[in-house]
Amino acid sequence: MPEEPTGEVVEINLAPERDLLPGPVERVRAVPGRGLEGEYHFFADEWTQPERDRELTLIATEALEALDAEHDIRLSPAETRRNIATRGIDLNTLEGRRFRVGAVECEGIELCEPCRTLERLTQPGVIRGLVHRGGLRAAILSGGEIALGDEVTPLPA
Repeated sequence: MPEEPTGEVVEINLAPERDLLPGPVERVRAVPGRGLEGEYHFFADEWTQPERDRELTLIATEALEALDAEHDIRLSPAETRRNIATRGIDLNTLEGRRFRVGAVECEGIELCEPCRTLERLTQPGVIRGLVHRGGLRAAILSGGEIALGDEVTPLPA
């Protein structure tokens, strides 16, 4: 059986408050059941649990390049409000699957379809341009650090 393609983390963005544009970081600590440390979705105690699909979000830079080429809309990974920007892997294939980002094991929960809020914060046409390629929502299964350059690797089914 041929090996599945792997990708790479090319950008990490965190927003400490809901309405702030996420800013770049070189590395982040991922905590199962809580999210990414420093992100407004991060919950500091075991009493307040986030929804599993809000622990980690990813977007492929190839999707943003296609958005620009096909719709003349330029968005940075930070503007998409996704935490991790990847290159070289089809994130849609990770829906419902386990995968690793560096040493952190994750599970793809569902596609992260664009919404009206994203379009309101950016520009008209974003919803249409990112349908079925707006990224992936994932749960963090094992903790650790995610850093720029880390490999994104599907795990065997």
